[in-house]
Amino acid sequence: MKRVLVVDDEESILKVVDYALSEAGYDVYTASDADGAESVWAQVKPDLVILDVMLPGKSGLDIARDLRAASDVPIIMLSARGDEVDRVLGLEFGADDYVTKPFSPRELVSRVKAILRRTGGPVDGRALISIGDLQIDTLSRQVRVADTLVHLTSSEYRILLHLAGHPGRAFSREAILSALWEESPVGDERAIDVHIHNIREKLEPDPKSPTYILTVRGFGYRLSER
Repeated sequence: MKRVLVVDDEESILKVVDYALSEAGYDVYTASDADGAESVWAQVKPDLVILDVMLPGKSGLDIARDLRAASDVPIIMLSARGDEVDRVLGLEFGADDYVTKPFSPRELVSRVKAILRRTGGPVDGRALISIGDLQIDTLSRQVRVADTLVHLTSSEYRILLHLAGHPGRAFSREAILSALWEESPVGDERAIDVHIHNIREKLEPDPKSPTYILTVRGFGYRLSER
């Protein structure tokens, strides 16, 4: 059974999310602040973390940053304000997705399922994809550039894998968003730009002059063929 840690200082939110995820078959752990989250994390090592942005003391963004420095665990941010700044910062701090309050418990469960379902299997039967110094091992889900291991979030890896399945082919932001979620796309295209920025920061020798993920002006992105 997959373990999910939910961190929110609103007791009503914790109860609703706990119930919805438990009904969906997940083992749910809750915390109301950073200390509680760190304690649960150390004990159970959850498979996914849901974090509220606004928490007493250390913010959810700070917790996300700390988690990302130590682990590749998928992270979903909750934002009460619906503020694009919150959403962008969450993605930049390593979150895989965000949900704006008030939200439908069914939608949140759907996003949890989608993220945990991403296994990153072989693309077109290939276990290893090589483009220049970039190597993607689809069995171990490891990405290397010039033999240096690169740590990507679940969403970053999924986007890179999709582009790598068709080197040289241009994909619109909408198409990338659809591939990211497989079924019904959720989120907005601005999130794709943030994810691409983060991937470039990790892959490219000079992110301002990328050689792997190229921008197709006015359309989207493509992966270099060499």
